[in-house]
Amino acid sequence: GLHPQLILGAAALLVTGLLFLLYFYRPRLYIRYWILGWAIAAASPLLIVHRYALDQVNAAVYGLSQFLAVVSALVFVISADAYRTRPRLRRGYAIGLLPVLLWFSLAPIKLGPMAVHGPGHLLIAGGFAAAGVAHLLLMRQTRLLGAALVGGLMLLVAAANGWWALDIDATVGLSNRAVFLRLALNLAIALGMQLMTFEDMTYELRQANRRLEATQGDLRDLVTRDELTGCRNRRFFDEVIGREIRRRERYGIPLSVLFIDVNRFKIINDTLGHEVGDQVLQRVAGFLVRHVRDADYVFRWGGDEFLVLISCRLDEAERKAADLKAAFLRAHAATLPAGVGLSIGCAEADPDADDVMEIVKQADERMYEDKRRGEEVRAPAL
Repeated sequence: GLHPQLILGAAALLVTGLLFLLYFYRPRLYIRYWILGWAIAAASPLLIVHRYALDQVNAAVYGLSQFLAVVSALVFVISADAYRTRPRLRRGYAIGLLPVLLWFSLAPIKLGPMAVHGPGHLLIAGGFAAAGVAHLLLMRQTRLLGAALVGGLMLLVAAANGWWALDIDATVGLSNRAVFLRLALNLAIALGMQLMTFEDMTYELRQANRRLEATQGDLRDLVTRDELTGCRNRRFFDEVIGREIRRRERYGIPLSVLFIDVNRFKIINDTLGHEVGDQVLQRVAGFLVRHVRDADYVFRWGGDEFLVLISCRLDEAERKAADLKAAFLRAHAATLPAGVGLSIGCAEADPDADDVMEIVKQADERMYEDKRRGEEVRAPAL
């Protein structure tokens, strides 16, 4: 029959090939380390499939096989780090492995293969334990189920190697039962890596969707907000008015409109310049936003005109308009040119009203009536 080590090596090569194909669709650094780790893991059992005439050669080859298994475990440790950042591989790592390589290559020739059997499995166990813990920590950070599966299975591989290292009745190499146990664990780890890669792709898609939604939200905010004042614009009014009308019809919530105009704004532009005019509009917008509820809306309707959509009856809207005019004069009378104030017209949406713009037009007309009354009051002084 087939040599068990040949089956183990062929399975590792198969996993290497599958990960290599996966890398074409998902070119990530951690997958490259997986490929390297599995390729080295495949070379380890394949080295000892062939039996040589000299026992010293067989012993040296077995030592090299154990060393490659140790290196493979260390590569899997690095692969977990490579998921988040690019690992910094220092020259000291290679220098540290050099005496291990010399021992595993030369000690079996002089002392026999058992000289590297126990130490080899202990080092492999330590490497896979570190790799397992690294993947479990990665799972804690990323919530990837595949990382948890890979980490847990690698800890099982570490436990198995620890057992083989401490087995005083062990012979050189692994028994057929141990080989097939390792084969089953390897295939399960490979499935975990496939799952982890799939989860990584879906995670990235979710992140991309969130960024796209945030960008769309920013773009929507940009096109529905007045650049100068920061208030919502007429485009946003068209979006929300239908929802507010339906809310009024369904729950009986009253809806009124305050149409606001800045008095003597043209004189400000003509005498003080457009830059001062823009500052006045910004101050008016800020004032309105501060003095209405968060549930209500403030729109820049155009030029020096603003519109407030407020959930209340007409009488309350009229009281709110009077309060706004008085509060604005108190806050800005000393810093704005004489006569600058607010004219406000109010209108309430009837329960059976179909055309919202008729309500806006009605509030606009009442605003002009308020402006005329204000001019008549100021006329003697002017």
